[in-house]
Amino acid sequence: MSLTTADVRKVARLARLAMNDAEIETARAQLSGIFDLIAEMQAVDTGGIAPMSHAQDVAQRLREDKVTETNQREAFQAIAPQVEAGLYLVPQVIE
Repeated sequence: MSLTTADVRKVARLARLAMNDAEIETARAQLSGIFDLIAEMQAVDTGGIAPMSHAQDVAQRLREDKVTETNQREAFQAIAPQVEAGLYLVPQVIE
């Protein structure tokens, strides 16, 4: 896909970028190159390839899910400016 100078000017205007003619031409060439690379990648047949979440076959180390901290809720709420029914009260910031 090849971009025109008008396309780049429109994108620059939408992005609120002030670009002179030399910068627009440079951006046009770079963006056209990116779109050409995307077209090449889309042309590759990936029908028989299973999707992966990671490029390497790795597994995350997991630990046992157990409580390691003591319950300090009462101590934390005792020093809070405002608490009601076990919840911290904060000033309203959105109407």
